[in-house]
This record gives sequence, structure tokens and C-alpha cells, in this order.
Amino acid sequence: MAGEVNVTIVGNLADDPELRYTQGGIAVVSVRVGSTPRTFNRTTNAWEDGETVWVRCTAWREVAENVAQSLTKGSRVVVTGRLKAPSAYQSAQGEARASLELDIDEIGPSLRYATAAVTRRAREAGAGAGSGSAVAGDPWGDAPKAAAVKPAADDAWANPGVNSTGDDTPF
Repeated sequence: MAGEVNVTIVGNLADDPELRYTQGGIAVVSVRVGSTPRTFNRTTNAWEDGETVWVRCTAWREVAENVAQSLTKGSRVVVTGRLKAPSAYQSAQGEARASLELDIDEIGPSLRYATAAVTRRAREAGAGAGSGSAVAGDPWGDAPKAAAVKPAADDAWANPGVNSTGDDTPF
């Protein structure tokens, strides 16, 4: 939509992801991401941490389930999403505060200080755009059957490395 503010945040998860389901059965996960800016102070020759910015991030449906299965407290993540208008509230000590909230579009582990193994998740039946041409066993449900299309034996374009019947170039 127009007027949305898209942001990317790099930080650490403050807690384990909290997976819940709506009454309609839709998965939703909430995570808090803390991002602390670091600057190098040339006078003291030391790194100094700035004030931590806490952002409540929310993901829905398959992304929510993937986050809950993949990420844990302390994981360094890269989050991209749509920033919501901040909501003001008063803390228990009477301090005025505002909370930042983000609707997650994409989230994943940061590979700056870690490695990750990616496992593709199979889509559920009926999910995705190409449900009419789905093939059993195809996790994305849109690949054509391999046996349905057989290349012509003498077609040089369909069979690279196989000589055609003549010496003519195929174009």
C-alpha cells in the first residue's frame, strides 16, 4: 500500500518466538528484536554501545510457523517489514513510553557471525497459485510432470550434446 514505511532491522531476539493461533486457526508469532548501535570513540579508542531500540515484530501464517521452528532467544536476525504507527503508553513506574511494532515481510538469521542450514518447507495442499497443475510430491505444486513432455530425438535444441541428422546449424 502507499504510505507504508518499510524498514530493515538487524538485532537479537530478546525471547523465544511466541507462536499462537487465532480462533480461525491462523498462526501468528510475536518476537521482540533488540538493536543496539555501536560506535567507535576515537578519543578513548573503544567501542561504545548506544541505547537499545526494542521492536515488537509480528508474522502471520506460514512465516509465523517457520519463525517458531527456526529461531530462538539470542538469535541474531535480519527483519524486513512494515512499520506501524508507534503506540504510547505509561510504564509501571509512571514513565511515558512508546512501542515500535513491525509487521514482518521477511525474517532470517544473520550470517555475519553464524552459519545456517536452509530446509525448504513443503507447501500444504491447496496452497499457492498453481493448484490446478500440481503434481504429487512437488512441494511448490507448479512443476509439470516430467514424463508428459518428451523431447524429439532429432531436435538439437532439446537434446544438447546429441548430434542432429545433418551438419546444418540449428538456427
